[in-house]
Amino acid sequence: MAVCDFNMCFTFAWAGWEGTAHDTRIFLEALRREDLHFPHSPTGQYKGERYHLPDFRCGNYPRGQKELFNYVHSSLRCTIERTFGVWKNRWKILRQMPKFPFNKQVKIVISSMVLHNFIRLNAKNDEESKPYDDDEEVLHPNEEEMSEEQDSRYGPNIGALQKREMDKERERIAILLMQQ
Repeated sequence: MAVCDFNMCFTFAWAGWEGTAHDTRIFLEALRREDLHFPHSPTGQYKGERYHLPDFRCGNYPRGQKELFNYVHSSLRCTIERTFGVWKNRWKILRQMPKFPFNKQVKIVISSMVLHNFIRLNAKNDEESKPYDDDEEVLHPNEEEMSEEQDSRYGPNIGALQKREMDKERERIAILLMQQ
């Protein structure tokens, strides 16, 4: 499980789950365990407002704080896809992991993320990242819709208090975006 920023750097990573572990299970465990310092995020997009990046093309700029939040949220989702694309292209070992002991495989994953970040932050000419730097359409709308369905599954499992807190955080971010 990983989180990244708009610079395509990993800001949180939790490796070590067996391949059969479901994404939802890992996500909910990360939310539950305070010792991981998982960055709790808002509950996701504002429903009923434009969301997909192509909706904002050709001068159709976001109108209001909810659409602005959705635009930035959708952009970050695309950034996550681009980040994983660059990372996996740079480190071919990740595509076909050798039969090392599991703990060594985990170290390879985390180490490659650290090296990825170092290159992103320090390389003057990062050829591996160039094709991904300006490509906001890596995550296509139908893939976004599938991800939205996954997001909705988290709702009932997250406590009502946590959901309200996440909604407040989403609202706070949306207001800050409008003030910029």
